[in-house]
Amino acid sequence: MRGRGMQKDSNSSVIGVIPARWASTRLPGKSLIPICGKPLIQWVVESARRSRRLARLVVATDDERIRDAVEELGAEAVMTRHDHPSGTDRVAEAVAKMPADVIINIQGDEPLMNASLIDLLADRMLADESWDMATAATLIDREEDLNNPSVVKVVSDQDGRALYFSRSPIPHVREKSDAQDTRHWWHLGIYAYRRSFLERLVATPPCMLEQAERLEQLRALSIGARILVIPTEEKGMGVDTPEDVQYVEQVIRALHGV
Repeated sequence: MRGRGMQKDSNSSVIGVIPARWASTRLPGKSLIPICGKPLIQWVVESARRSRRLARLVVATDDERIRDAVEELGAEAVMTRHDHPSGTDRVAEAVAKMPADVIINIQGDEPLMNASLIDLLADRMLADESWDMATAATLIDREEDLNNPSVVKVVSDQDGRALYFSRSPIPHVREKSDAQDTRHWWHLGIYAYRRSFLERLVATPPCMLEQAERLEQLRALSIGARILVIPTEEKGMGVDTPEDVQYVEQVIRALHGV
């Protein structure tokens, strides 16, 4: 069955895109890995469908197997190139001919991303056109997360504008006496882009910082992006390894009783 997409409000200016490539360094084909009896991508699609702000929801993929699985759900899939350097570039290709003022990049490996967070980013972008992008972050409360390079950290100014993202602990605490009062923020991999900025971003080659840290948002900062970081109590729950699959299944069973 060919997916018809998600059409809630023809006048809305927000599109949600879930990038889902087949190749993955640590977990190839993870979009179709079963999580509590359903492929990972299905959990992501079902969660995003609960959004009130998305006029359209599409999955951007480079693999026919993922496309077919998405269309089996009655959702919309868009085929994209294999050689994109980041999910942002894949999202931009997918929406190139779709009218929208704001595009939300919803990570394809986050099965429990709350739709209310999608709506919050959309609302903030629509309310204030001075922001080029918006994203989210939650407080880090475990030492192992602070020192885990898979947990991306972010620092912001007093207005919530992102200053830097890193896989290293930032800010660095020089004196142990200051550690108790220092907050560290875990960056969640969801992005809202203003279309005009997204087009500028993907026309810019990856920068040195992006290549060093393997963080696509650093390309945006390098060209002067105003990125709003919204605090949230949501926790990141990406699936990158077989161990992540087991952990996420435990959480889903606890939450949903499946």
